[in-house]
Amino acid sequence: MIRRREFLAMSGAAPLDHGSPRQRLNEASINELQERMERHELSAETLVHFYLHRIEELNHRGPALHAIIETNPDAPAIARALDAERQRKGPRSPLHGIPILLKDNIDTADRMQTTAGSLALVDAPVARDAFLVQRLRAAGAVILGKTNLSEWANFRGSHSTSGWSARGGLVKNPYALDRNPCGSSSGSAVAVAANLCAAAVGTETDGSIVCPSSMNGIVGIKPTLGLVSRSGIIPIAHSQDTAGPMARSVRDAAILLGALVGGDPSDPAMQSATGKGYSDYTRFLDLNGLRGARIGVARQYFNIGGAVTHVMEEAIASMQKSGATIVDHTDLPTYEDWRTSEMLVLEYEFKADLNQYLAARGGRVKSLADCIAFNRAHRAEEMPYFEQELMEMSQEKGRLDEKSYKNALAECRRLTRKEGIDAVLAKYKLDAIVAPTAGPAFVTDLVTGDRVDSGCASPAAVAGYPHVTVPAGHVFGLPVGISLFGAAWSEPKLIRYAYAFEQIHPARRNPQYLPTANLRA
Repeated sequence: MIRRREFLAMSGAAPLDHGSPRQRLNEASINELQERMERHELSAETLVHFYLHRIEELNHRGPALHAIIETNPDAPAIARALDAERQRKGPRSPLHGIPILLKDNIDTADRMQTTAGSLALVDAPVARDAFLVQRLRAAGAVILGKTNLSEWANFRGSHSTSGWSARGGLVKNPYALDRNPCGSSSGSAVAVAANLCAAAVGTETDGSIVCPSSMNGIVGIKPTLGLVSRSGIIPIAHSQDTAGPMARSVRDAAILLGALVGGDPSDPAMQSATGKGYSDYTRFLDLNGLRGARIGVARQYFNIGGAVTHVMEEAIASMQKSGATIVDHTDLPTYEDWRTSEMLVLEYEFKADLNQYLAARGGRVKSLADCIAFNRAHRAEEMPYFEQELMEMSQEKGRLDEKSYKNALAECRRLTRKEGIDAVLAKYKLDAIVAPTAGPAFVTDLVTGDRVDSGCASPAAVAGYPHVTVPAGHVFGLPVGISLFGAAWSEPKLIRYAYAFEQIHPARRNPQYLPTANLRA
């Protein structure tokens, strides 16, 4: 077990052993942690206990963030074994001994649960790790625990509150505790922002990685559909679902992405990714990465307010100063035209994909219909604030061979790909498009649900194209992110641009856990 003196040293309250200067683990990068472990100033077991202590102090007590739904009881022992392995053989990868949190819709065949935040899946163990979890374990990562989320990844009620689940309660934004962390990967974002882990994995169907990353002041990467396996992830829709890294820096996100990428024959979407992924995305980190890039500005998403526009203008000026050619007013000609079709696709696919997942998993619920019935039977626990209209509409849909589904899917792809992102990139000869990721965090409202704010998550999400968000600034102390999105498989470009921007325009701040936003900031 960690000794008190050692923990205080990790916190910056006392000097470390071996004569090293006092340092803090808060905000420590993955590379910094690895260097300290190589110098024998830190062990993976000590690091695990450090994060477990912070989870106890900040997640369960203090501001009670509710970002972590469960910690891994085997994490200290796993870390101890990895420390011994490091001594014998050296590290497996840059993630050796690094504590990583997973969203609670990612299967782990261990003593933790995988529930998507729903009580319906409690005590229904899974038979095997999700493919991405296998990749992380093989890289030597320590699976520290599961993060809270919007229940069923926010595909349950039409007036839901992001970050709430029956199992985990309500996730709070660490910058202003009365404000929302955005969903559905809310717990992953808050855990990273609050230094409850080194990095985390989230999932996205439409905005669920990039929105919480933006509102919690971290980096999020939503990969191209098929770059990261979805096998063993509780689904919404196979045409848009993907997992991705969430971290405090572009470098850390790139390290984690490299570990997640890998061929999985059980995921049909990965067939198109052959030869297009990399095990090391840090090779694309370049201080001069924006030099010569042509970046388009999608002004149609600058509709959140003057303060956000000011943050964006300063961020774009930094990109230009770094050598990028800025092409203004490169709006998507099909702006939001796909919304109705997208919802129809999600409703069809949610029923088909969830039924398939639940039938294979087993447990008390074996279909979407069973989930709906469970929620009705446990209304007090499952539906105290909002209903399950989206589930019910999905249940009414038919099979995936129906013409209405096929037409809607074809329209989504045409409007977001050929006539959307691809058309704009080609017309203006662009390398990427920038826009505000989302507005500042809105006040959580359990009575009426989320306040829908504009943002640019949908085009890349519906197209299945990559999207990176990076902290750009603050509005009344609340983080605001800037997005870079582009063509399929353009992660190397986007990571290069995001890293160069981050270096010249550092905007991340430690959260202060204020009860409400400081309107004088």
